[in-house]
Amino acid sequence: MSYTNLSGRTAVVTGAASGIGEAIAVQLAAEGARVALLARRAERLHALVEKIRADGGEALAVAADVTDDASVDAARDLVHKTFGTVDLVVNNAGVMLPNPVADGRIDEWQRMLDTNVGGVLRVIRAFGADLVAAAGEGRAADLVDISSIGAHVPFPNYAVYGATKAAVTYLSQSLRGEFGPRDVRVTNIEPGLTQTELATHIDSTELSGQLDGMLDAIGSLTAAEVADVVAYATSRPRHVNLRQIMVLPTRQA
Repeated sequence: MSYTNLSGRTAVVTGAASGIGEAIAVQLAAEGARVALLARRAERLHALVEKIRADGGEALAVAADVTDDASVDAARDLVHKTFGTVDLVVNNAGVMLPNPVADGRIDEWQRMLDTNVGGVLRVIRAFGADLVAAAGEGRAADLVDISSIGAHVPFPNYAVYGATKAAVTYLSQSLRGEFGPRDVRVTNIEPGLTQTELATHIDSTELSGQLDGMLDAIGSLTAAEVADVVAYATSRPRHVNLRQIMVLPTRQA
């Protein structure tokens, strides 16, 4: 059975300045999609756009903050003006700030909620109608939400982060009931230990050391390996929805 690549698709990838988001943007562009890169760090985005263009791809840098309504709306308008409507949305932007709940770090909780949950919802609000329209025209239409193994497996001191990812996993499950009947696929991808910048967000030497120990003992995925899963899922025939994919290093239980 043969499958098409992503030629002719128009994608939006959030958190595209580094890590999994950057790798997804590069992979989708390499497979023929036009890709709008959304993130806060404009200079990183412009460098990535140049890299994609040098490799023969088509990309647009869109400096945007998914925690800000107006910023997301402006990003949508720029994407529409440049590329038209989109048919592939990857919600990848996220932050991981582990600490004991007893520390009461409300600012960190709010940042994770605003980015990991609120950001996903704002992007769906901005581009959901595009996906429905694309599907209505008989084209493939995909919403991909990047969650985490932490949505299911509790890690000490990661309670709030895990809760935000559990929310993303549940949201994806629920949205299939809204989007599926309109022929929009919703795929939830839950990576395990992966080499990204998230580890640099940790401000506790003890917790950072624990994570390093897990990486040494178990190993990790590369961001490109997660991106490959996204490209595979979104390049299936439009009636096939790989609804939930947990992707782990082999040694991670």
